[in-house]
Parts: sequence; structure tokens; C-alpha cells
Amino acid sequence: MKTANLAIVFTDIKGFTERTSRQTHEENQRLLRTHHELLAPLFTAFGGRIVKSIGDAFLVTFESPTQAVLSGVAIQDRLWEYNRTAPESEQLHVRVAVNVGEVRVEDKDVFGEPVNIASRVEGIAEPGEVFFTEAVYLSMNKAEVPSQEVGAYELKGIPGKIRVFRVPKGPYRMEAPVVPLPAPVGVPPAGPPFANLGLARVAEAGGSAGAVLAAAGQRAAALGGQAKSAGGQFLSGLRSRLPPSWAGPRLALGLGGFAVVLGVAVVMFGGGPETRAITRVRDAAPAARGPLVQEARKLIEAEKDLGRRHYLLGQLEEARGELSDAVDSYTDAVRAGSSHAEDRLTDLLEHEECRVRSRAARAVGELRLQSARGELEDLAEDGGPGDGEKSNLLDRVLGACDSRKAAKGALERFKKD
Repeated sequence: MKTANLAIVFTDIKGFTERTSRQTHEENQRLLRTHHELLAPLFTAFGGRIVKSIGDAFLVTFESPTQAVLSGVAIQDRLWEYNRTAPESEQLHVRVAVNVGEVRVEDKDVFGEPVNIASRVEGIAEPGEVFFTEAVYLSMNKAEVPSQEVGAYELKGIPGKIRVFRVPKGPYRMEAPVVPLPAPVGVPPAGPPFANLGLARVAEAGGSAGAVLAAAGQRAAALGGQAKSAGGQFLSGLRSRLPPSWAGPRLALGLGGFAVVLGVAVVMFGGGPETRAITRVRDAAPAARGPLVQEARKLIEAEKDLGRRHYLLGQLEEARGELSDAVDSYTDAVRAGSSHAEDRLTDLLEHEECRVRSRAARAVGELRLQSARGELEDLAEDGGPGDGEKSNLLDRVLGACDSRKAAKGALERFKKD
């Protein structure tokens, strides 16, 4: 068993579950792509290793607690840059939590109480903030990162109280943004909340790290503007907001410009032909779905990657409203190595329908899906809507649904390992 003393960072998007219920699948995928485009380069630039991304959440490890916290403040300043040009419906407000301690390390995951504590602290963090534990406070370089105590908290499943700190917002180090932008029309001038404390550190380092951050800065502005407009209007607006040195041929031909154009293409067109076929099924009236389902299935069956094929079949079953069949397809996809299917099974543990949650819980237990263990534990403790009720004929025939009991049974399977 390999262990290491690491800083653990958890992030997630405020109100993501509620937003998902109001979005089409394509809108949701676009939101997650934007989220990944903005955050992932920053984790890498500060030396972080992205262990996994589950829906709207990241789990990242760092060897340095100081770098872990600086990545958090850099994320918040980068999202500020994105949000000021994006419409309210497209804005991203993220919570960041950091803990440090000895964890068990595997190829694609980390385990141990430090991970659980980081997850619980993330649950109490406020959107736009960077919260960290006393363990981080004691081990980080306090000369590089200001701190302020929030209080001592009792966290679910953690003995004793945990002292929690936050990074106070600026001004304490006013540096120019990596790619300086004037305030959009109608938006009062203001500085980033953490005064570019993290972004300036990486920019000062230069080399590949500086290039990563410069590209991330362009993406933040570009994605924010793209969410507000499209096509030529967006590119025109982007050019007008960039400094002169970035205009013209450099925007069109440079690596930064290429990243912007590529990001626009991905966001605007929303996936491949299979995804668009699935969306047509979802949007059609039930009586008109037959030919559309056959068209989508034909496209999916041509997919050579077995994991992606089963995942897409699961998406198709969801579009048809056949959630039980979708869970079965996602289970097959996980067995074939699909991380997207892992994420979706985890999401379904929070579904509004009891029988969907129960079926997902049994699948997670059968697969021994460690990435979903935290959500499974929450379901086993709290249950969900409809537990114990006999609200329809199926419940009266089969008995009341109990997703809490299903989650407890799934956790028992983990203990057998």
C-alpha cells in the first residue's frame, strides 16, 4: 500500500444539481466543458494532479499546501474574469476547500480521512471563497498567503471539531491581470477578489507555466463573451477587449487564438452526431421518437470504443425516459472503462425518483465504485424523496421503495473487499 502526505483540494459549482434540472443535456455538457476549460489549466500550473472530475466537482492533489491554496485563489480570480462578461445563467460560482494529511494513493484515486475532511469542508465553504483546515494553516507558508479564521466546525463522520480558515479577499497585492481587459459596457470597474495573488505568482514564473496562465486568461474572457453572444459578434467583441498586441493575426494564428477558436467550436456545436441524435430524441414528443431512436442507435452502434458506446446507450435510454435501462448501460460502460459513466451513476444517486436512486446504488455497490462512496454514504444516512412511500401502482405491487436501505446494502458490498 502506497501512502503520501498530500494537500487535497475539492471544488464544486454552487447550485449545480438544481441547474441540471432546468437545463437540456447539451446545455449541461456545455457548462461542464467551460468549467473544465477554466479550472484544469490552473491546477496544472500550480503543480496539481487532477485525480478525478465527477460532474461539477474536482478532486486534486498537491505536494505543496501553499501551492494548493494559491491555486484556489487563482481559480476564483479567473472565474471573476469569466463571470463579468457571461450572462447570469452561464456564470460559474465555485467553492474551494483544502486539507492536508497522509492518504492512501492508488493509480486513479486517493483515500483516507484527510480526503473525507476536505470533502466536508467543501460542503461548508461559500461560493467564491477558499476554505482550508488548520492542518493546512500550520503547514503552508503564511508569508505567501494571508489567512483568517472562520471558526471550529463539527463535520459529519469526523471526530472532534475542525478549525477552518479562509483566504481573505483583497486588496493586498494589486497586480495587473495576465491579460488586462477593460470593464465591459455597463459593468463598473472592479478588481479581482483576490487581487491576482495566485495568478501573478505563476505569471512571474514565466516559461511554460506563464504560457498556460496566459492561455487560461484568454479562455476566461473568450468563454464569458461567447456565452453572451455568438459567431462574428463574439470574435469582434473579443478583439475589441484584448490589448493591441493580441489583436489581428496573433489572435487568428497564435496558440492563444487557436485555443479560443477551438473552445468556441466545441461549445457552440455541443458534441458529435451521436450526442445531437440523442438530443433530438429527448426533445421530440414521445409518439414521434421511434424513428429518431433508431437513427441514434445506429450511430451509437458504429462507435468502436466499447465504454463510450455503452455510455451513449445509457444517454439514449435516459432521453427515452427509461432510467432503469440507462443504469444497466452505464454499469456496462463502467466495466469497459468509461469515467463518464462513473460520473453519471454517481449523479443518479441524487435523482428525485426513489427507484432510480436505488437502482443506481445497487449498481455502484456491484461495481465497488470508490469514486461514488461519499455520495453513497450520504444517501445511506439521509435517504431521499419518496423513501417509504407507496405513491404509484408499482410501489403497491413491489412494496415501498427505500433508497436509503439500497445504499446501506451497497456499502456492505464495499466491506467485502
